[in-house]
Amino acid sequence: MWRLNKVRHKDGCHGNSLDELRIKRREHETALRRARRDNQLVSKRLLLNEDEDHSDIPMESDFEEQDLVSLFHKLQQGGAEREVHLKALSKALHDPSAQLTFIKQENSMHLLVGFLTGSNATCRLQAVRCLHELSHSPHTKIAPACLPATPYLLTYLSGQSTKFSELCLYTLGNLCPESDVVKEKLLAQGIIPALANCIENQRHNLAVVEAAVFTVSQLLQGKDASQKITPMILATSLPSHLLSVLTPDPNFGLAPAIECAWCLHYLTCSMEDSRVLLSLGTLPKCSSLLMSIGGAMSEGNKEDRIELLICPLLRCVGNLLSSCSVEDLNSQIGDVGFVGTLCALLQAFVQTQPALARESAWVLNNLTAHSSAFCSSLLDLNLVPGLIQLLPFSRGINTMILRVLANVAYKKQEFCVQLAQLGLLSALCATLKMADRAIVTLSLDVLFMLVVSSPQVTAEFVRQDGLSLLEALQYNSDWKIRQRAAYLLEKHLLS
Repeated sequence: MWRLNKVRHKDGCHGNSLDELRIKRREHETALRRARRDNQLVSKRLLLNEDEDHSDIPMESDFEEQDLVSLFHKLQQGGAEREVHLKALSKALHDPSAQLTFIKQENSMHLLVGFLTGSNATCRLQAVRCLHELSHSPHTKIAPACLPATPYLLTYLSGQSTKFSELCLYTLGNLCPESDVVKEKLLAQGIIPALANCIENQRHNLAVVEAAVFTVSQLLQGKDASQKITPMILATSLPSHLLSVLTPDPNFGLAPAIECAWCLHYLTCSMEDSRVLLSLGTLPKCSSLLMSIGGAMSEGNKEDRIELLICPLLRCVGNLLSSCSVEDLNSQIGDVGFVGTLCALLQAFVQTQPALARESAWVLNNLTAHSSAFCSSLLDLNLVPGLIQLLPFSRGINTMILRVLANVAYKKQEFCVQLAQLGLLSALCATLKMADRAIVTLSLDVLFMLVVSSPQVTAEFVRQDGLSLLEALQYNSDWKIRQRAAYLLEKHLLS
């Protein structure tokens, strides 16, 4: 399990410390999402208290067990200084050993619940901060110990201050993936409808929406999500709320949209039948947003961290395309210019972020697999030469591009002739020499479709010394490659 490291901000005396805290928080969130980019990884969030001085936070080795026990007894006794003691406790609970010491104290969680449900607003806020620190613990014993407080956290999701709601949500999000027991309890307590109501009631408060969607994402990344969590989510208004927040807010930033996009990605991954999401317009929403982002990037307007939004959007589109019927494809993605967006993203990221370039090529493959219209638009928009130029790139990019070109060639013989005229034959002569067996096999498959399409194409391949390449491949160690090369030679070239 990948975890977000705790933030240690010591420079609380400087005037710009709050800005630095916010920057550090965003940096950690960026690191978290980058970790998600290649895998579905459960993670935890720790919110910094931006209103307090962080210069006196004790180091883990500085905290003594008796100090916490003394704090605990002072809180039990109550008194006028309970706010100060709760604040000290929340700082102490940065330390994982202090967390274990605290839950071992008799009635420790009931003490926190008492403050959480009391009439003193400051004590309520400090109590939820204590619970939030506990929820971020690396110890597996902590999450079950927090269960007495979770019904109250769910109750407080709406109608509270933004800061309080955020703490409740991120605490729940940290707790829910810890164990099956904790998750089952939270589901029984109604966490999914509570999250749906929270997003609906707070839809204009994007900080709270971001925290709520993070918690939904945590639920969706469990092993049993497809059987249990996904049906419960689909039975609520959550999917439509996710789509409504998907477009970035220029005043707030990308973060809520990024969380929603990843959440939709996890949702599509956990569904065998995506008709519900398709009926809500998820595919046109995601594809049109990608077109907007691609258009802005082509004009030189690239927002910081935009790739963290592009990646889940691509994955959503790619997965939904594989579930979309051929008849509905044109209505779901009405603009054939979408292939231009995918090619532009591929070109933009091929050098700097090959993983994103590969995702773009994968979506392009799914888009062209069953649609002659999108294959035709690749040719009409003169996008094929750019794809051919990318065939030397590895890391799976050239494999996907060859699949796209194979899709185009498979649709019509006239497409094969056009591909040959655009220089694909000479590019295939280069890929046939590569060491990657998958590339060579795919190249032979594409070459077969080109050769059988027209005698002129065959003659051009021979002119480019293609015969010697195929003859050499007859001695390849892979029998599939040997078989394909021999068949092309005997049946279509030497005959």
